[in-house]
Amino acid sequence: MARSLGRIFNGLQRLGSVSPIQTQLRYPSTSVYQPVRRRSVLAVPSFLSPKPRDFSLPNPSWGSELMQLYERYNSQCEVETEEGEKQEGPWKRVPSYNRALKYAPCGVYLSKIIQSKARLFTRNINDPGAAFEYVLFINREEQKCVGIFQAGHLLEGPPGHVHGGAIATMIDTVTGTHASFLSGPVVTANLNINYRRPIPLGSTVLIESSLDKKEGRKLFFSCKVTSTDGSKVHTETTVLFVSISASHLLLGG
Repeated sequence: MARSLGRIFNGLQRLGSVSPIQTQLRYPSTSVYQPVRRRSVLAVPSFLSPKPRDFSLPNPSWGSELMQLYERYNSQCEVETEEGEKQEGPWKRVPSYNRALKYAPCGVYLSKIIQSKARLFTRNINDPGAAFEYVLFINREEQKCVGIFQAGHLLEGPPGHVHGGAIATMIDTVTGTHASFLSGPVVTANLNINYRRPIPLGSTVLIESSLDKKEGRKLFFSCKVTSTDGSKVHTETTVLFVSISASHLLLGG
């Protein structure tokens, strides 16, 4: 199996990059990232690749705090000049799907081979508002990433409050996405969380990630989870990621 995957991956490398994170990014007129590819990739016929659901877009379960923060950052994804023209803003919304591999170049084929029924942990519940409702925005110039997270009733730990593991999952999601946009594929090497204040179920919090330093393949981040107005600190975290190759990730080397 590993040899077969290796041959498939080597073939894909000749055609183009497997992950859009590894490609050079540009900022189009829309408010989300789109990759620019210098080499051709294997095209997937449109009838084989239906448009996936983007979970980072608003749905009826979103509360007022989540919507207000979404609109605040989304309004900065595109700004208007004095001449009335639209141009790219400092922030970019990060699209979010339930199966990242499936929607990567050639991923529709890879997903049939590599655990085809797998789903992203934070996007595997179809009931809106029941678990992880969130949206991420990236500011590459400031090297910052923010996540706006609304916790559903299925994430309970202490009575009426969010499970610590669910909080850790969201911290890893925000900082990991941030690291991937800066450095390509990464794995979490260390996640050190100080829990300061519990998060009530149904509430919305702001997760802010900042790059502290980079040493070779190592990326060091700090992350803070606060109330939406910043008056309450729920957690403080330091995270270490290690940059890896896509083949190492796919083949489990």
